[in-house]
Amino acid sequence: MIKRLKSIACYSIFWLCFFIIARVFFLIVQFKETLMCKPVEILGTFWHGFQMDVSVTGYLLLIPLLLSVPGTFFNGRWYKVFMKFYTYLLIILFTIIIVVDAELYTYWGFRMDSSLLDYLKTPKDAMASIDTRLVLYFVISFLLFAGLSIYLFKKLIYSTFSKFERLKYWYLHSVVFLVLLGSMIIPIRGGFSVAAMNAGFVYFNDKPFPNHTAINVVWNLGNSAIYRQPDKNPYSFGNLDEAYARVKMLTESSGETDTIIRAGKPNILLIIIESFGSAMTRVQKNDSIIAPCFNKLIKEGVFFKNFYSAGYRTDRALPGILNGYPSLTKSSIIQDPKKTQFLPGLGKLFVKEGYTTRFWYGGDLNFANFSSDIINSGFQTRITESSFDKKYRNSKWGIHDGIVLNVLYDSLNNARQPFFEGVLTLSSHEPFEVPMKTVFKGTSVNAKFKNSIFYTDSCLGAFIDRAKKTNWWNNTVVILVADHCRRLSPESPAYSDEIFQIPMLWLGGALVKKGITIDKIGSQIDIAKTLAGQLGLKEEFPFAKNILAKNSKSFAFYTFIEGFVFVTDTSYVAYDHTAGKVVVQKGNNPELTEKYGKSYLQAVYDDYLKR
Repeated sequence: MIKRLKSIACYSIFWLCFFIIARVFFLIVQFKETLMCKPVEILGTFWHGFQMDVSVTGYLLLIPLLLSVPGTFFNGRWYKVFMKFYTYLLIILFTIIIVVDAELYTYWGFRMDSSLLDYLKTPKDAMASIDTRLVLYFVISFLLFAGLSIYLFKKLIYSTFSKFERLKYWYLHSVVFLVLLGSMIIPIRGGFSVAAMNAGFVYFNDKPFPNHTAINVVWNLGNSAIYRQPDKNPYSFGNLDEAYARVKMLTESSGETDTIIRAGKPNILLIIIESFGSAMTRVQKNDSIIAPCFNKLIKEGVFFKNFYSAGYRTDRALPGILNGYPSLTKSSIIQDPKKTQFLPGLGKLFVKEGYTTRFWYGGDLNFANFSSDIINSGFQTRITESSFDKKYRNSKWGIHDGIVLNVLYDSLNNARQPFFEGVLTLSSHEPFEVPMKTVFKGTSVNAKFKNSIFYTDSCLGAFIDRAKKTNWWNNTVVILVADHCRRLSPESPAYSDEIFQIPMLWLGGALVKKGITIDKIGSQIDIAKTLAGQLGLKEEFPFAKNILAKNSKSFAFYTFIEGFVFVTDTSYVAYDHTAGKVVVQKGNNPELTEKYGKSYLQAVYDDYLKR
């Protein structure tokens, strides 16, 4: 029995070392952020993360220990073969997770979780985001990491599973292994405390990066996959009725509405621009203009200056824009069609008014389950990459923006009015490969991103210039709004303004006011209710406000993977639910702002669970 216990102990040490090496690998890949940390913070990631490594190791020992119970009857030959293939399989699977996560963190700013599984439902589109060089990075990293792990296991651990003798007092030994198996609940749960292991166990620093580094990504992915759809509200901060009362107070749109659209039934053209954040569209510090056409158009329309995305990815932004529904944190309502079908929708609203509704996207709308929300929002027709000739599929994502907008222009010239058209662009999505001469020199990701923004901006500018000369322009409102932006620097936290602050611009001949800027704070959640208010349409968007109602509140609420941000004219609060605390607070009376944010999040999740 001693030999068997020794082999289990050695096996446990192997996996603990494996996860320590994985953490070193993550720190190396994210070296820019690593260099910004103090040595004590780097060491802290290993010290605090070790508890979660032990938890994962506990899970991995369950099957070997379970098989050790009947294994006490026999010699260890079959057991050794099993452990070889069991370990090799886990090494390959975990190495894939570790290598992919280390690169994704650059873009997402949080450790990989089950949201990745939503994108893998359409692998073709998921692969379209990947630069060819990243494939080479993945292959080399995978071979080195997995190869080294398998070599060390075979060299140091594999032999310990040999020469198990038949046990004389097998029943006593079986009891020992059964007890050992049952005791795994202790490391798995993270000790003897009432609370079970969660990400908050390893949070130890005020900075996000050291906390994220301490997380074991294998645990994080598995945990989020299991608990991605909670049965009860994970954000019960207080009395639910009081939470709803605060939301109602925040979203009341009383008072006269500032009318900016001519009365009647104007055409509505909603263009959702991929990653077109404020950080890209405003004039840069070196006076370079990445989006010159957009900046020129600001003078011709109504510009919403202090505007925010509902969430950090397009699948979070679409329900905000099309349904007036806030983004969730660790899950997306767009993944549950039986819930989105009961949401109010802009398309539904316009269909009731006799509009024709279409949605345009140059890629595959099945990606991340976009299609279900587009349909449930009330779009009667969907134009996707399959609607175009194959010769135009010159992007990894499908059809570049210039081609889509040209076809849209031709189509609108013959469209039945009034129409409501939705468009989602794609050229400014990773890997930022656009069909134009390079404007911003360099091979960095940010340089490529700037070029993709410049390309999409030029396509939009050309489209608007042509549209002004048509017979439908004078009775049309064009709404340009981004879905979100992205992390532009490694020190940017997951809740950074550079990811969530976006521009919104209303243009068109149907506007009665032009060349004005709206300073009131708003978000994508407010678009549907604001537009409905302009057109005199009645529809309930319970979490939205009418930005143009004079007495409506000036605020924005958005979520990141671990919490929320609540912004007002006088304060800003970022709350990390995993850490269980406010991580940033600015301005006057942040305690009240935190209370508003918590009430809003609590009410949203309660509504989500009831749908």
